[in-house]
Amino acid sequence: MPAVINAFRLTAVTLVAGATWVCAVPDALAAQTPPGGGIGEGSGSGADTSASAGVDGNKVSSTVAGAIVIDRSKNGIGESAGAVTSTNSWTPPACYYAPKYTPKELEAQMRQVWSSSAPSPEWALKTQNYFVNGDPYKDFNKGKAGQGYWWDSYVTEGREADPASEDCDKQPFWVGKGDAPPADTPQAITPETLAQLAYAEIRVPSTMMSLAPDGTTKVNLPTWAWLNAAKFKPVSVTASVPLLGISATTTAEPVSLTIRPGTDDAVTYPASGQCATRNGQIGEPYAKGKAGETPPCGAKYLRSSGDGSYKLQATLTWKISWTSTTGQGGNLPDGTFGADQDVVVQEIQAINR
Repeated sequence: MPAVINAFRLTAVTLVAGATWVCAVPDALAAQTPPGGGIGEGSGSGADTSASAGVDGNKVSSTVAGAIVIDRSKNGIGESAGAVTSTNSWTPPACYYAPKYTPKELEAQMRQVWSSSAPSPEWALKTQNYFVNGDPYKDFNKGKAGQGYWWDSYVTEGREADPASEDCDKQPFWVGKGDAPPADTPQAITPETLAQLAYAEIRVPSTMMSLAPDGTTKVNLPTWAWLNAAKFKPVSVTASVPLLGISATTTAEPVSLTIRPGTDDAVTYPASGQCATRNGQIGEPYAKGKAGETPPCGAKYLRSSGDGSYKLQATLTWKISWTSTTGQGGNLPDGTFGADQDVVVQEIQAINR
C-alpha cells in the first residue's frame, strides 16, 4: 500500500472496558500519541461532539464521539455465551469509513507527521497539496469547521490481518453535515453496515443440553434431550454513530436445534436431528411414565462407547434480522452456535440360563 495511504489507516479496536481508536502512521511515529485525538478531544472544535469512554452496563461507548457506539445491554449473557457463526460464507465488513476528525484535529495529526523524519519529501508535498494547498482541500477545511467532519477508514476488530481490510485505502475525505459520502466509497458507514457490525457482537447462550438419562445411558435406550427454554429468547445489539444520528439494531431469534450423536452407530429423534422450537420450548423434559415413548428430541445409541464416551453436539440456529432509525431493515444470514458434551453409553449384559 502506498505510503500516502498508510499514514491514514485507522484500526477500530473494541475493548471490554470501552473502545479505543488507534491511528496507524509511518513506523517512526507508530509509538507516538497523536496530538489531536478524535472528534471531541484535544484541539477539536468541541461543539456537541464530546464523548466519554467506558461501560454503562453492557453499553460500550467509544472515546471518539463520531465512531461506533455498541449497546450490548440486550445481548445474551453467561460464562458460556458465544458469538454466532454465519451459516454461509458471509462475514461483516472488514473495514468501513466513518467520521473521525474535525479540521483542527486532522491538522494537528498531519503536522506531527510532517515535522517528523518519517515521510519522504514527495509524500509530504503530496499530502500538503491534498489537505492545505487546494488539491482538492484548502487549509484542512478549517473554514467549514462545525459544518462537517473528516471521514477515515476503520478496520473491524479481529480483521486486521484480513486482506479485505485493505479495501478501504482512500485518503481522509470531507463530508458535510447532512451530505451523503462520495458515491465511489461503497464502504462508507450506513445503517446496514451498522447492522452487520452489530451482528458480530451478538452473543447467545450455551447449548449444553439436559439429558435423561444424564451423562450415562444404555445401548438401545432412548436419551431425551431438551434445553432450558427460559435462556433462549431473542437477543439484540444496537450499533450507532451519534454524529450522524443513525443506529441499527440486529436481533437474533432461536429457530431450531440440530443434534449430532457423535457416532454413526446411533439414531436421532427426529430422524433429521433438527429439533424445532415450539412455544418457546426446545425438546421436552423427561418425566416419569414416559419410558415407553419416543422423545421429540434426543438420540438412541446402538453401540457401547467402550472405555470412552461419545461427543453429543447440539447446535442452535438463530434467525438474524435488523431494523434501523431510518426505517431500513431486513434479514442477515442465519447464525449458529453449538456445544459438545460427553455421553457414556454402556451395554447391558444379560446371562441366559
